[in-house]
Amino acid sequence: MTMMGFVKWVSVVSLVLVVFLDDFTSIVSDAAFTPADNYLIACGASQNVTVDGRTFVPDAHAPSLLITDQGTSVVSSSNSAAPSPIYQTARVFSKPSSYRFGISQGGRHWVRLYFFPVPSSAYSLNSTSLTVVTEDFVLLDNYTLKNQSHPFLFKEYLINVTSDHLTIVFVPTNGSLSFVNAIEVVSVPDDLISDPPSQVPDGILFSLTNLAMETVYRLNVGGPRITSINDTLGRTWENDRAYLFSNNSANPVFVDPSSINYGTLTREIAPNSVYAYAEAMANSNVANVIYNITWSLPVDPNFLYFIRLHFCDIISTALNQLIFNAYVTSGSNFMVNVDPSKKTNELMRPFYIDFVTNVSFSSALINVSIGPDPTIEDIKNATLNGLEVLKLSNDAGSLDGLLSVRKIYSASESKKKKTTIVVLGVIVGGLASVLLLAVYYCCFVGPRSKSRRRAHPWLPLQLYGHSHTISKVSTTSQKSGTASCISLANSSLGRLFTFQEIMDATNKFDEALLLGVGGFGKVYKGTLDDGTRVAVKRGNPRSEQGLNEFQTEIQMLSKLRHRHLVSLIGYCDERSEMILVYEYMANGPLRSHLYGSDLPPLLWKQRLEICIGAARGLHYLHTGATQSIIHRDVKTTNILLDENFVAKVADFGLSKTGPALDQTHVSTAVKGSFGYLDPEYFRRQQLTEKSDVYSFGVVLMEVLCSRPALNPVLPREQVNIAEWAMMWQKKGMLDQIMDPGLIGRVNPASLKKFGETAEKCLAEHGVDRPTIGDVLWNLEYALQLQETSALVDPDDNSTNHIADIPISQFQQFDNSTSMVDEARSVTDDDLEDATTSAVFSQLVNPKGR
Repeated sequence: MTMMGFVKWVSVVSLVLVVFLDDFTSIVSDAAFTPADNYLIACGASQNVTVDGRTFVPDAHAPSLLITDQGTSVVSSSNSAAPSPIYQTARVFSKPSSYRFGISQGGRHWVRLYFFPVPSSAYSLNSTSLTVVTEDFVLLDNYTLKNQSHPFLFKEYLINVTSDHLTIVFVPTNGSLSFVNAIEVVSVPDDLISDPPSQVPDGILFSLTNLAMETVYRLNVGGPRITSINDTLGRTWENDRAYLFSNNSANPVFVDPSSINYGTLTREIAPNSVYAYAEAMANSNVANVIYNITWSLPVDPNFLYFIRLHFCDIISTALNQLIFNAYVTSGSNFMVNVDPSKKTNELMRPFYIDFVTNVSFSSALINVSIGPDPTIEDIKNATLNGLEVLKLSNDAGSLDGLLSVRKIYSASESKKKKTTIVVLGVIVGGLASVLLLAVYYCCFVGPRSKSRRRAHPWLPLQLYGHSHTISKVSTTSQKSGTASCISLANSSLGRLFTFQEIMDATNKFDEALLLGVGGFGKVYKGTLDDGTRVAVKRGNPRSEQGLNEFQTEIQMLSKLRHRHLVSLIGYCDERSEMILVYEYMANGPLRSHLYGSDLPPLLWKQRLEICIGAARGLHYLHTGATQSIIHRDVKTTNILLDENFVAKVADFGLSKTGPALDQTHVSTAVKGSFGYLDPEYFRRQQLTEKSDVYSFGVVLMEVLCSRPALNPVLPREQVNIAEWAMMWQKKGMLDQIMDPGLIGRVNPASLKKFGETAEKCLAEHGVDRPTIGDVLWNLEYALQLQETSALVDPDDNSTNHIADIPISQFQQFDNSTSMVDEARSVTDDDLEDATTSAVFSQLVNPKGR
């Protein structure tokens, strides 16, 4: 062999060896992780079931598995409607029953549960309520399959197991059954989740170690669906297109999956098919070429969420060609600069960034956006490969609701005792009734008064120590009809409706009468038997707004009477329902008259009058009660309009009693709607009346600009209306961004006063903001300026300190009454106006929040 031939031979062998070693490394990487615990259980099956290359064994034959057999049975069917063979058998529980899995190696484990109501002549599993717990965590609490759009349910959890076993308990509730089709308990690598995450809310020391997680979204961005057979950890990745805010904003791109170089990462973080696909910027039809790609992800409110963004630069031809920003907006707002070249120092090499964010009661939405860095002119692209969202367990150790494991067990035992007592009570009561009737007729008791004392429809609320059962009149009231009437007449707490009355009023909750859906539940238009139109807000048992908000709403509204606050007609707490009844508001929420509907636009005078009405309502809250009340959720969906466009503040479920005289604030957890939250309250968890003032400032800008408080599809500087509007206000050019329909119809002096008022409301620190009374004064002044065509030079009537405007300048516009007095105190008319007003809170599409 010649020297040249030898060289060629060595080169070929070297190339083959390199390719072989590459493939071998890939194979080793794919097979590197072997789970120490790997339970795949087919519940109720009589033989093994194979799904996606994995074999599930019958629960009765599984080694190291203990089933506590407390009223269990097995159902099976060959129903073709089942999504896979694993759903064709089930184990049914009539009493609390558990599976105990031996754990050989502590650490995080997947817990995957499969539910499908197998057709059976013996059971009706469609109507069962699923409650599932472990020793420490609530996985499901009264989850009903019939509320779903599809008949099966798959749940995936990540639990850190610290003992030598894991127990999963199925708890039938309300005398119902429970069931499960299959269970997985599988170990995961210790380094799958970094702790602590790189991005957490400001000032929070955070650890994931003792928290359970639930997979909410796992998206292969720009790529096809990946099933468990193609993922080393058995995960499923969905395509992202259904969650894009605008499909025209992104174009999918891809490369050969074999070209992905993992470096220090492993395929357990994500399969190479995730990193080989991505969404990149498209030529969207927007005025500004700098825009964002946004994914809008509905979630359960009032939970923390773990978010992982997967990146891999598969679109650049050289380093340093791609730098962009990534945003996560929900209860917390994050922006990170993403520079793949700096992060990995090579192309086709994946990395990820983790976030923890909170979601408030009203937002129920996480927006993830990517977009070019506006400070870099030469780079106008951005990309994302994968997106994972996992819910974190709350303080009660729950991933579904507010009850802890202990309270769920206590509630189950309590219901058993109550059922026994009720049965015995019915039997004893029936016998006693028969005996009394016999004595009555045998003794020929003379005729008695035929008038029957009927239960008064206006009953006091049992707000403390009250479960969701029908209220009863007190013993004292039952003994004395007169005393009852006097007490009830003075209570003004609202009418107690029976559930049948609510059903009749809403035509059995006819969806054709649906007015909207909010964080608490659905709102229906109804008509009482006397013809009164009402709005009926029915609590959703799966909503995170539960008994506390139900009680707070009733308690607050029962103490407040003002023409610009909603008035409660009554409530119903029968049959475990939480229903609030308000008088119907013909013109609905303010938001629908500003954007998102085809309603006629409001005139500037109308807008000012609506803002003034809302400010009067808030002023009464802050100053009119014995102790101030902070609304905590001021926004355009909670300002409702009657048939005459009179504004009334609505939705007091999050309201909080203000600080005492010797206090400056109330320390409390952050609640409210993102986009309206006082930044100082969010940072310090210190709530004051000035928090409402900040939120009202956002409302003022919405009223002026006719756009949402947050719009993630816009360029970065325009996403938050408060920041964007203040930028123009400080330039003295607020007229450049106001609703085009108002151009030429707003007096410049009125606009200037309005802008100054909003600017003060939106001050960064609460001490720099005016009181709501001062805001009300200035809005009244802006209205007078609009009506009088600015008879005085606006500069002479403007002030940098809202509270110190000379009264004499204002009184020249209105000689009939002093609006300063009206702004700073509640008028007799306000106090005596007992006319009930209509309300239905949060009647919005969640995407509009």
